[in-house]
Amino acid sequence: MRAGLFVWLCASVLLVMSLPSAHAASSIDVYDFPNDQIEARYRALIEEFRCPKCLNTNIAGSDAPIAQDLRKTVYRLLVIDGLSDDEVRGYLHERYGDFVLYDPPLSYRTVWLWFAPGLFLCLGVLFLWRVRRATTLAAPLAQDERERLATLAESEDR
Repeated sequence: MRAGLFVWLCASVLLVMSLPSAHAASSIDVYDFPNDQIEARYRALIEEFRCPKCLNTNIAGSDAPIAQDLRKTVYRLLVIDGLSDDEVRGYLHERYGDFVLYDPPLSYRTVWLWFAPGLFLCLGVLFLWRVRRATTLAAPLAQDERERLATLAESEDR
């Protein structure tokens, strides 16, 4: 009975392993482009937009359903609607906000993204300059202070 169970288990494992897995294979978008120039624009645009679901992955490299929809949208806007690259960027930016752009525009909401690193760098340099200046500006000891220090050192040695 054990041999029969072992054969049945091995056959089940082989059957499961031989089935195509829907999760292992990512979908490949197949689109027909009227010319190579539009296809190059399409490829450049899908590399430029960030996937709203994924962290730091563009829609070209993401398998998320939203990324697939965005690729279809970019294709539709370029090929069917005939929009320019800037119009496609504006369309997606209007619907998904600054997050979809890797290079967000300068606005009152993104000013910290652009200027905070430089501000922190300047503050760090100022802090280091003040600390260094404070340590180098120590005045030398006067003669009477040196004598007093020598006296204290002698009394401590005893």
